[in-house]
Amino acid sequence: MITLYHRPRTRSSRFLWLLEELGAPYQIKPVTTLSPDGSGTIDPANPHPHGKVPAIMDSDDGTVVFESPAIVLYLTDKFPTAGIGPAVGDRLRGAYLSWLAYYTGVFEPAFMSKFMNVEVPVGSAGWVSVEKVMPFVIETLSKGPYLLGEKFSGADILYSTTFALFANTPVAQKSPVIESYVRRALERPAYARSLTKDGGQ
Repeated sequence: MITLYHRPRTRSSRFLWLLEELGAPYQIKPVTTLSPDGSGTIDPANPHPHGKVPAIMDSDDGTVVFESPAIVLYLTDKFPTAGIGPAVGDRLRGAYLSWLAYYTGVFEPAFMSKFMNVEVPVGSAGWVSVEKVMPFVIETLSKGPYLLGEKFSGADILYSTTFALFANTPVAQKSPVIESYVRRALERPAYARSLTKDGGQ
């Protein structure tokens, strides 16, 4: 049994989608977190070290995992029969790991920097700007329907939900490639099922 520590309509919502894709047994543990305006409280029941979401606990051995790419990798490795996480030895494994690391190390920082009007570091350290990220992602998705080509993966859950979140903001460049990618991903039945469970019940 996987416990998802969850606050509705936050980054943890996409893990309802992932768990539905995997057909994994799970339960939702609603928690409180600090809001962007500083209101709210950190829930002491939340195992995330900074009281944020998402975080999961695996009841098999009490393992706690936090940070979105780590959770994606952990869950797709634990429930491989769904086929949305290339296993060790699969020729797509390297690309899968790269896209997960790129999400947390480059992609999301680039988006948040532009959204918050924070200057992007210059040089070899840190991430790059959205203007440099987008051509790379668009070029990749122009070659196939998903980040790994024909194969939908857990990485697509992270990227498509982020594009959807910023769709009506000036952060991401408008692109028919991205728009069709998001539409294709969000049309999956597991995504529709996850929406019905996003109240934390």
